[in-house]
Amino acid sequence: MDCKMKIEIRGAHKLSFRERQVVVLKEMGKSTEEICRQLQISSSTVATLYNRARGKGYEVVIVLPGEVLGLFEGDNEDEE
Repeated sequence: MDCKMKIEIRGAHKLSFRERQVVVLKEMGKSTEEICRQLQISSSTVATLYNRARGKGYEVVIVLPGEVLGLFEGDNEDEE
């Protein structure tokens, strides 16, 4: 079974393109150093973009398929 998680950023329209990039990478668990390398920007720029984005008020929502939670028939993996 292929259960893919989706990350949704509510309020993303308030963020600049670069702020969105930093937010997505941060929310995926990337370190500042990894973000610096990937986007080719300094750590202070990452911090500035992330803090500015947080100030604009976005919300991260993780969307999980129902089968991950065992809500459909035939998904008995975690039953005791």
